[in-house]
Amino acid sequence: MEFKTFVFYFVSAILVYASLRVVTLRNPVHAALHLVLAFFSASGIWVLLQAEFLAIALVLVYVGAVMVLFLFVVMMLDINLDRLREGFWTYLPLGSIVALLMVAEMGLFIYGSFYGLLESAVPQADRGYSNVQAVGRLLFTEYVYPFELASIILLVGIVAATALTLRGKRRSKSVSPGEQVFIKAADRVRVLHMPAERPD
Repeated sequence: MEFKTFVFYFVSAILVYASLRVVTLRNPVHAALHLVLAFFSASGIWVLLQAEFLAIALVLVYVGAVMVLFLFVVMMLDINLDRLREGFWTYLPLGSIVALLMVAEMGLFIYGSFYGLLESAVPQADRGYSNVQAVGRLLFTEYVYPFELASIILLVGIVAATALTLRGKRRSKSVSPGEQVFIKAADRVRVLHMPAERPD
């Protein structure tokens, strides 16, 4: 078996396992850690396909944003953060395993690139070839309608999340700018006439 084939099966097995654990785990912290591992493994497959820009974008955008998304969900669901902090050390073994798997994947790719084991019979791209330019050209020519549809779906998700957070009776005091604009001085100030009392 070639080294490149071994790396592909190794990364794919981790990706399938992490994806299954994301949807089967009940603990949201464990699910988020497995989601990070799944994104990282998927970026490794992109590297094998010589799509380095997509791999870096997957790591920077999704792995970087998934924790923000997780925190946003925690705040929306009103989970007791003190209780989560109490069990911090219980997440350390799983976090260590996820980190070790990510380091193993990076080590395999660095080792294979250094010794030229990831090269294959597939013709390599020219030196002046830009991966970013090719992705941009395809995205805004052949796939412009799916791209716009994805943006509409994301917009609907943002509106739905905002509507979910604003439902119910608002407990915080808020200011209405419309009422402030149309207010009159007579409504703001009331003069009280009180009889003066002379001290004895």
